[in-house]
Amino acid sequence: MKRTIARRAAPEVNAGSMADIAFLLLIFFLVTTTIMSDSGILVKLPPWDPLSEPGSVNSRNILRVAINANDQILIESKVVSLGDVREGAKNFIMNPTSDVDLAETPNKAIISLINDRSTSYDIYLNVYNELKAAYNELWEEAAQHRFQQRFSELSEPQQRKIREHIPFVLSEAEPTEY
Repeated sequence: MKRTIARRAAPEVNAGSMADIAFLLLIFFLVTTTIMSDSGILVKLPPWDPLSEPGSVNSRNILRVAINANDQILIESKVVSLGDVREGAKNFIMNPTSDVDLAETPNKAIISLINDRSTSYDIYLNVYNELKAAYNELWEEAAQHRFQQRFSELSEPQQRKIREHIPFVLSEAEPTEY
């Protein structure tokens, strides 16, 4: 007696729904993935007023900070180190000795930052941070003097009062070829 073994057909996987599953997974990962983006330097620009005329500014109230193609920092055409930028800016803004070459008052002080097209981004950011730190230190000192509190602990109206007395005014010119 001979036995016949029935052969079964090999099971098949339906590949038709594989494309649907792959598509759903792709959509899931696209929706749930966060994409990192460079935020840059946060600078709040003043509102545009088409009716306002550009006023004349006394050259005494402008501190010119420049960065050349060799990454040298110049304040009023004198080469300085990065460590001197903050103190130079603070001295210019507050003018403690009533020097005729420095700003008349803190609310009239303007810092003009000019850089060369070949300036490295690293040195530009370092100079910008030093200038911003100068204002932060001045605000902190004013808060301690006026309110005997840290600037961050002051109420919004108190902080606004200090910022009105010492406004952060940084003019950035178009990069040039030094």
